[in-house]
Amino acid sequence: MIERIAFTSREQDPIALAELMISHPSLPMLGCEHAFIAAGALLSALRNSPYGKGTITDADIREAFDRTARQASGGYCGLTGVCGIAPAVGACFSIFLGARCGSDSEQKIVMDAVIKVMHAISALTGPSCCKAYLRASLSEAVTLFSERFGIQLQVKSGVVICRHNEKHTHGCREDKCPYYQKPIKDIFTGTGFVPGTVCTS
Repeated sequence: MIERIAFTSREQDPIALAELMISHPSLPMLGCEHAFIAAGALLSALRNSPYGKGTITDADIREAFDRTARQASGGYCGLTGVCGIAPAVGACFSIFLGARCGSDSEQKIVMDAVIKVMHAISALTGPSCCKAYLRASLSEAVTLFSERFGIQLQVKSGVVICRHNEKHTHGCREDKCPYYQKPIKDIFTGTGFVPGTVCTS
């Protein structure tokens, strides 16, 4: 499903593309599938952008998936401290720049990008949430493409609201998560006040 959407979508907003993938009913709440969503959504949106036409190809997206598969392993966020989403985003920057072991500024930019993504992820731990990590990482990547290369990926305005909190196997962070949908509370409950009424006394 992730591959099919990444290869066929013409969406230029990586966050909207990721949300489409997240909404698929077969996607687990947690898991390294989210790393593949990060790679697929980011490179697909870049391919579809005015910059990416003729520059980013389906072969590049396939390469990002292959690289991600080497480092995105279940549970490794807790075992080694490295969430698979970080190397997935790193793979995208590496492919974009043509970075390789031994390259100069290209490799540094990739490492800087991964550090910033990991920092965004670590700010959302306790317990872990792959969906929150994915959203924060893509937001960071969009900012980096803008600041470093002047590439403005078309991210729609509006706050992303998570609708998966009840499925979280370790317990949602709720108010501590920027994507949490707070329950609607009627501030007039128990006050005897009826909205729309006017006092005439």
